[in-house]
Amino acid sequence: MAAALRINPQAVRPPLWDQWKYWGLFAAVLAAFLAAVHDLGIGYAVLSAGVLKLGVILEAMWPPSDGEAAVRIWFAIAQTLGMAVLGTTFAALMAVPLGLIAARNVVANPALHFAIRRIMDLFRGIPALIWALILVAAIGLGPLAGILALAFADIPRLGKQFAEAMENIDERQRDSIRATGASDAMVLRFGVLPQALPIWLSQCLYSLELNFRSAVVVGVVGGGGIGFELQERIRIYAYDEVAYIIILYVITVSLLDLLSARLRGNLI
Repeated sequence: MAAALRINPQAVRPPLWDQWKYWGLFAAVLAAFLAAVHDLGIGYAVLSAGVLKLGVILEAMWPPSDGEAAVRIWFAIAQTLGMAVLGTTFAALMAVPLGLIAARNVVANPALHFAIRRIMDLFRGIPALIWALILVAAIGLGPLAGILALAFADIPRLGKQFAEAMENIDERQRDSIRATGASDAMVLRFGVLPQALPIWLSQCLYSLELNFRSAVVVGVVGGGGIGFELQERIRIYAYDEVAYIIILYVITVSLLDLLSARLRGNLI
């Protein structure tokens, strides 16, 4: 012990601050949590009332029923999938030039990189729901507003991911093609894109999964698809039809996730 104290006394007997700072941090987080609970008015009465109402809703959901509108519901699910596919495709096409400009090893202009990155950071903070509210007010109700909302939310995110994929390529392949005297366009075509494209496709497939989920929220505010149908039935308290829609939607999401995971596994 004496030898350990001579070599590293702080490891054997840490300072008082080091002993208490974690407990102090825990106490601060706990105090903030309790203050938030008090400010929101969360208590036993509120929670118990909510649980009772939730029980009533769950009881009303059984048995699930299509309300004699099975064709309309299935069409809305297909429309939601179409919204996700079109929104992701449009976002990917628009993100390609942004990713090329933002990649430091493709365009050697620090000022341009900084400007494009900051613009993408700014718009990446706007979620699809906000875009949907704006576009529904500008364009009107329907799938077009939902498609554009998904695309506008995805463009800056995919652009950043595309740029990072190109910045992490193996530079030796690009240098070997440049050493043959190839032009910059040929170097990009044969030295950069073959390495980045599988990653891009994998990112697009993952975005498709996210957009199929986001499309429901977008539909609730008027963007079309199954979210609109779900919101209508919740509004009229048709909880048995709500359960039917949720079950079909969960099955569709699971199938899409399995298909996307298999495709992404083949790409990388």
